[in-house]
Amino acid sequence: MNESDSNPMPSIDDVARVATLSRLALDEDGLEAARRDLSAILGHVAAIQALDVEHVEPMPRPQDVVNRLAEDEPGPLLDREVLLRMAPRTEGPFIAVPKVLGEGGA
Repeated sequence: MNESDSNPMPSIDDVARVATLSRLALDEDGLEAARRDLSAILGHVAAIQALDVEHVEPMPRPQDVVNRLAEDEPGPLLDREVLLRMAPRTEGPFIAVPKVLGEGGA
């Protein structure tokens, strides 16, 4: 792809190279579909690059956001028997969860 081109349409060879680097096995129809998608993405990028942002102040997010931090206060507790009946699996008086550390971990 040549950056000086006004048409952001990548060549089939460019798309095939990106597909190979991405370890994607695309047939000719897939390459053409990816070429159209990539062309649309590059068109959007070109439109964004063409915007005049000279006098726009940087901001971390588009809206004003204020964190509402409530006090961490304990609320009403469920009865142990009710909680154990709702659990998918139990072991004695405990809720059983999958092992995540050691030999049984993922």
